[in-house]
Amino acid sequence: MDIVSKVDRQEADNALNQAAKEVAQRYDFKNIGASIAWSGDTIVMIANSEERVLAILDVFQTKLIKRGISLKHLDTGENEPKLSGKEYRLEGTLKEGLAGENAKKVTKLIRDEGPKGVKTQITGDEVRATSKSRDDLQEVQALLKGADLDFAVQFTNYR
Repeated sequence: MDIVSKVDRQEADNALNQAAKEVAQRYDFKNIGASIAWSGDTIVMIANSEERVLAILDVFQTKLIKRGISLKHLDTGENEPKLSGKEYRLEGTLKEGLAGENAKKVTKLIRDEGPKGVKTQITGDEVRATSKSRDDLQEVQALLKGADLDFAVQFTNYR
């Protein structure tokens, strides 16, 4: 079984489009130049006040949750809108992949608290867990879902 941290890009795009439609239609965002859009790989939220930018972020987070994307994937930095001319901007990115430190956390957690027959191996930006018993792998899944990690994990290639 592979333990990964990936975002379905199409679902994220759909969530952003839904949020953009809602921002365009809502009464409290009328005539203030509020918008949310992709700018390369970053998500840019723009409005004329700090509170409205945070409201746009809240709308986008709601759409992500409805689309089944964990908020742990969304990284908005220090979550402070920056003043740029007459408008406030907030930029965010979608984090993907288990970077070295996070992969080490996962393998250490499995080694310390998981079943004894499970072996882990870090390959690129994912962790492969192998065992002769499917029950052990299911126990690892339950362990990782219950753990308070600061990144989202999914399970693929389960045999």
